[in-house]
Amino acid sequence: MNTSKNQPFSKRLRFALAGLAHGLSSERSLKAQVSTMLLVMIAMAFLHPAPLWWALVILASANVLAAELFNTSIGRLADHLHPDIHPEIRIVKDCAAASVLLTVAGAVGVAAALLVTLIERP
Repeated sequence: MNTSKNQPFSKRLRFALAGLAHGLSSERSLKAQVSTMLLVMIAMAFLHPAPLWWALVILASANVLAAELFNTSIGRLADHLHPDIHPEIRIVKDCAAASVLLTVAGAVGVAAALLVTLIERP
């Protein structure tokens, strides 16, 4: 029986925060992405974009972090279940890494659109 199901919100929140803490302590790329997000938030505070841009940037940033955490969890699970190099496991891990790449590309697109908007602003 799975005892982690149907737990109170506070307990599920602790599980999620433990996962985030583990990712931040073990993944250099996640640390870099969080650092970049913080720098972007600081820059946005100085640039004063419209609230819609705040929402888009926060959403794009959160998607990058979520994709990185999914990539980490898939990689860890795959390595645990099949520690040897296997072509099918490699494909799974490569696809997970590609999802991070695509979300980063989307976030860069949001950043580019924001910069164009700010440059054109009177």
